[in-house]
This record gives sequence, C-alpha cells and structure tokens, in this order.
Amino acid sequence: MVNGQSTLSPNYYPYPHQYPDYPRKDYLAELLGYTRRVLMLRWWILLLMVIAGCLGGVAFVYLSPPKYVSEGRMIVNVKLTIPEGSAYSEELGNFLGTQAALMESPRVIQRAFDHAVAQTGINEKEPPKIKVTIVPRASVFVLQAKGRDPKFVQAFLQACMEEFINLKREMVGRTSDVTLAGMTEEVLRLEKELRQYEAELAEFQKSNDIVFLQEQGNAIGAYLAQLNQRITSLKSEYDLLSTLTENAGFLDILTGEQTPLITDQLMGQRAVRIEDSVSAGYLKVKQQLLLLKAEQIDLGQYLRPKHPKMVALAEEISRRERLLEIYKQQGLEQLESRKNSLAIQLKNLEKEAAEANAKALEVNGKMVEYQRIKNNLQRVQVLYDRLLATIQNLDVNLKITPESVTILEDASEAKPARFGIGFHAGFGAAGGLLLGILLIMILERVDDKICSYSDVVNNFSEPLLGQIPNRKYFRTKGDSGEIITVNDDRQAFIEAYRTVRSAIIYQTRNRPIKTILVTSSLPGEGKSVTATNLAITLAMANAKVLLVDADLRKGRLHDWIGVEPTPGLSHVLCRPEQWDTAIVATPYQNLWFIPRGESVLNASELFLSDRCDSFLQQASEQFEFVVFDSVPVLVSDDAASLGPKMDGVIFVLRSETTSARLAKAALDQLNVRGTKILGLVLNALRPTMGGYHYYYRKYRDYYQTAAPKS
Repeated sequence: MVNGQSTLSPNYYPYPHQYPDYPRKDYLAELLGYTRRVLMLRWWILLLMVIAGCLGGVAFVYLSPPKYVSEGRMIVNVKLTIPEGSAYSEELGNFLGTQAALMESPRVIQRAFDHAVAQTGINEKEPPKIKVTIVPRASVFVLQAKGRDPKFVQAFLQACMEEFINLKREMVGRTSDVTLAGMTEEVLRLEKELRQYEAELAEFQKSNDIVFLQEQGNAIGAYLAQLNQRITSLKSEYDLLSTLTENAGFLDILTGEQTPLITDQLMGQRAVRIEDSVSAGYLKVKQQLLLLKAEQIDLGQYLRPKHPKMVALAEEISRRERLLEIYKQQGLEQLESRKNSLAIQLKNLEKEAAEANAKALEVNGKMVEYQRIKNNLQRVQVLYDRLLATIQNLDVNLKITPESVTILEDASEAKPARFGIGFHAGFGAAGGLLLGILLIMILERVDDKICSYSDVVNNFSEPLLGQIPNRKYFRTKGDSGEIITVNDDRQAFIEAYRTVRSAIIYQTRNRPIKTILVTSSLPGEGKSVTATNLAITLAMANAKVLLVDADLRKGRLHDWIGVEPTPGLSHVLCRPEQWDTAIVATPYQNLWFIPRGESVLNASELFLSDRCDSFLQQASEQFEFVVFDSVPVLVSDDAASLGPKMDGVIFVLRSETTSARLAKAALDQLNVRGTKILGLVLNALRPTMGGYHYYYRKYRDYYQTAAPKS
C-alpha cells in the first residue's frame, strides 16, 4: 500500500475459485468433500448409534427367554440300482439341497410337531426352530432344533427325522401304486389288442391259402417275365420294320447284305428277312443290270447312242430296271405283311400281360395284408410279454430298494444355548449404523449451518474474501486470545486475515474503498473480532487505519484495546466538529480507535443523520481505511442504516454456527438498501474441515520450518 493505492498486480486473485480458468464443477470432489465434512461433524452420531445397536443386540440375546438346542444327524445311503423293472427311482431327490429343503418343509415340521405333542404331553404354541446343514464333502445332514422346553425340543427333532423317512416311504408307495396301476391298465389294453390281431389273422387264413398264394405269386411272376420279354422283342422288330419301310434301307434287307448287322443290333433276336425267291430274283436282276450297264459303257466308247446295238442295250437295261422295281415292290409287300403280323401278336401279348399283372396285384395285396397282420401281432406280443414281466418283478424290487436317507445319530439331549451373540451384536451395529446415517441425513436436511468453503459457494453468490481458522487450533504460550497482538507468533492465523486484507486491497484498483463496515446476521459470529483483526492487518501494511466501534448499545472493543468507552462515537455523532477528540491511540502502529461512547437507544437515527455523513467524510480524508464494527443485521436496524453510507460491507459467517437461511435474509436486507457487499468471511473454521485442511497443514509446516532460520 503506497499513498492509499494498491501495490498488487491487477491480475492478483486471493482464492483459486476467482481465477478465470478455475474448474467450476467437480461433482465427485464435491460429493467426497461433503461426505468427509459430514462425517467429521457428526461422527459421534454414528459411533453412538453403532454402540447402541451392539448393546441392543447383546441385550436381546441375554434378555430373551432361555432356549435349548438338540442335534441329530442323517446320512444318504448307497443305493441299490435295478435297471430293469425299477418301481421307484429318485432324480432330483438325490441332490443334497433338495433333501435338506424337504426336511425343513412345513409338512414334515407339522407332523413332527403333532407327534411330539402327543408323545410328551407338552402343549407348545408353535414348533421349535429347525435348521438343516450339510457337512462339506460328505453326504451327512446335521439337524438342529431350538426351543424353550428341552424335553419337547429333543422329541420334536427325533420326530422330524422319523417323519421325514415316513414321508419318503409314502412318496415311494404313492409312486409305485401309480406306476403299477398304469402298467396294469396298459397290459389289459395290449391283451385286448393282441386278441383282436389273433382273430384277424385266423379269419384271413380261413379265406386264403397262404402256401397257394405264395406259389401262385411266383408262377405269375415268371409268366409275366416271359411275356414282357416277348413283347420287348416283338416291339423291337416292329420298330425296325417301321423304320426300314419309311426309307430306302429296305434294299439292304432285300439283298441280304446288312442282315447280320441288324441282327446284332436286335441283340440276338430273330433277323428280318425277305422270302428266298424274291431275294434271289432281285439279286439276279440287279447283277444282270450291272453287267448291262457295264457293257453299255464299253460300247459307248466307240458306238453312237443311236447305234442299233446301243439302242437294243438301252431297252434291255430299261426292262431289267422295271423288273427290279417289281421285285422291290414284292419285298415291300412282304415287310408290310410282317409288320401287320407283329402288331397282332403284340396286341395279344399285351392283353395277356395285363390279365397276368392284375392277377399278380391281387395276390400281392393279399400277401401284404397277411404280413401286416402278422407284424402287428408280433409287435403287440413283444410289448405284452415285456410289460407282464415288469409287473411280476415289481414286488421284488420294492422289497429290496433301500431308504435313500436314514438316521445316523438320534436327537441328542437338549442343552442350554446362548449362541448368536456376535451375530445379534453385528446385526444391531449394522442397524444402528443405518439409523445413524438416516439421522444424519435428516439433520443435514434440517440443519442449514454453514460449515465449509463448499457450503459458502453453493449458498451465496457473493465472493468469499477469506477463511479464518478457529483460534483454539493456534494456541501458543502467552496466547492473547482472539485479537492479534503485536508480537503474535500465530503466523497461520494472522495469514488468514492477511488474505482478507489482500482481497479488499485488490478491489481498490477499480474504485476507492475508504470506509468498511463489518457485520453479521446474529451475535456471536465473530464480526467484532474480524473487524479488529482486519484493521490490525491493514495497519501492518503501512496503511493509516481508524477502527470505529459502531455498536452504540453493547460495543466492547474498548475492552480489547484497553481504553475507556467514553468519549466515543455517540458523542461524535452528536458533535461531529469535535470528532478528533474521541480518537485514541492503540498499541499497534498506524492504528487508531474510536470507542462506542455512551450507550444510546436511537443509534439508527444517529446513523441516518447528516452529522454521520460529515463524520464519515472527515474520517475518510484523514485515514486510508476506516473500519466499523456494527450491530448484527437481524438484531437491529443499525447496520442496515449505516451500510449504504459505506464504501463496502464485509459480511461475517461463523462456521458450524451461522444459518444459511438467516444469512441470506440479512444480506437481502442490506441489498434492498443498496449496500455494496465486498464479500464474505468464513470465521472460526475448523482446520480439518473440507479442503481447508490442506492449506492449514501447509501454513503450519511452512512457518514451523521457517521459524528456526529467522
């Protein structure tokens, strides 16, 4: 501070949240910080509730009526398995868990309860508690019964094991009865079906000779094979003749030159031939024709076509060709006659084949029907014989099938038991912990006290100028209390007020701040201490400071400074021309003080008067800072009346004391009057609260290590 001007850099920010790039939201950190703060404040609630829960659980065990425990054991036997005709087989029942559940079933418990009542004559209102456990890696069940009467508990547990075995026997009996009834019904049905098939087979054999049908079927089959072979051969010959008569290929047949080849193509069938006389005449004429044509060619080399020999030779050739055509026509007629004969034969053979085929189908149908009846009879006979044998073995199997679970150890004599203390204590502790958490949540919902930095940021829009730790964490030898002394060695405590001072000086770069009012919502929140220590730290910065006690009713700053209360501010406001007579010196360099003066009841009127304005103007001209300690806002109208005349107001919050709702109401009153709020100061903060623990530890470590070097 030089000549009333700030020497700090314009980019100075006293708190991290004021930096432009400061992260505004970190929900996880906020949640962890909130949880930590709540636990630090209200850990004793959880501790008390857990202790109360433990004691309640232990008391429940010892105050409950005495109970007795009896123990017995059952074992799963090795089962004799009979693969064929088994009357009863356990599936899921072989699983130990299923057996244990069956032992604890209401049916077994009720039957055992009735049996125990009848046996002991003790009329219990409800059955004892039963617990079934399985021995690890063994097929052994441990049964425990717990109740109030030792004799009844033992009888009940023994009855439980016996009734469980009886229930298993009943299950076997019911299952076997149902199985036997179903099998008997099935045997009767199969027997009836067997008689029907036997009667049907006998009736069929009466009307049909099976041996004759078999021989007849074989004969008809052979005859059909011969007919089909002949039909195939004739069809091949007929098709060949049809092909030859439609083209010139029949000439080869007439000459007989290609007959062996055709015979091979017909695969051994009879060859197609013309009568020998026609074939011989055709061949003779064809040879003569060839000779005449050869002679004609020879004579034509030296004779003219009209030569008598050539003319006679041509006439002879023409006559031979006509004769050849005659033979050819005769051959064609013979082929057509053969085709017609083949067609008639094929028609007759196909008719015979159709009749034989119908006969074969009739015989085959009867044989199929016979085989069907015979197969059904054999199938039913096999089922009937197998089921009848199963029924005959049923009684034997029932007698040799052992019990799957038997009693290994009878119910022991019931003994007093006080077990479960640890369980009940743990259960009570868990319940107490849950109730404690619920109670803390309710208190947090109802209690709106400001406790940490995050509470201030979340509840107020005004900037936080500083966090003042509780002085009891900084006590040293010769501790003077809440006020900073001249030779005070509580460096971390003083540094917190220096932070507030720096924040105020930082704001003077925008506009001059001369007069500062320090107030709070209610008494006891540390506004007077804050005002005094702020004035002291401003004076330490070589600024000329005037501290004024503006609480004209109960101000007590004069006691801390060590001066008389009069003359004081009340006199100054009545006679402002004599205001300098009320100023007294203090032990602190650059710090002067005006006490409250005589107590008055009209302080608000004095603050609203022109004399107050005159005093403020004169004080501002003579001092660099004038710090006023005022009455709490919600107690009287003094602070609200004086606040608008100040260059700025500092509002003090006391950690774990100030209500956020009341603080907001007080700030609203100041804002309505047009008061300039410089910021908030969080006072009496526990160093281990929230994030302040880190800064407190760093301050302490720094000054503890720096002190020896100085």
